[in-house]
Amino acid sequence: MKTSVGLLSLLFLVSTSLAAAESMKAKPPIKVYRSPTCTCCGKWVTHLKDQGFVVEDITSEDMTAIKNQYKVPSALRSCHTAVVSGHVIEGHVPAEDIRSLIAMKAGPLGLSVPGMPVGTPGMEMGASKDPYQVIGFDQDGGSKVFKDHTQ
Repeated sequence: MKTSVGLLSLLFLVSTSLAAAESMKAKPPIKVYRSPTCTCCGKWVTHLKDQGFVVEDITSEDMTAIKNQYKVPSALRSCHTAVVSGHVIEGHVPAEDIRSLIAMKAGPLGLSVPGMPVGTPGMEMGASKDPYQVIGFDQDGGSKVFKDHTQ
């Protein structure tokens, strides 16, 4: 009887661990740094949560230091900075583009939506939508278009 209970306990632990691992895979943890007074950043955090990300929401009064720490090129800076699966995310990048980056075997250090284009996640304003591009950037500050959202 003890063996059966022990085996059942072991099976339960294994299945729970596998479920937790699968859950983390489906819901990648993302650390978001943002100003405590920025409402659009809070809306972007909500977008991430709605898309299945597990968000650690960190407010900071010194966003410049965070952007410097994570090597976000000056020309690509926006209002908030995030880190997920070893990548840096700057600004209102859609969750689907973040997932595409994570799925790549080799890809840029990070993604950015410079500025704050209307219609990006967290910057919704009714039916208004600015065309924008998600820019990939590397460790040395090089950049190129990752995804074009101009259509």
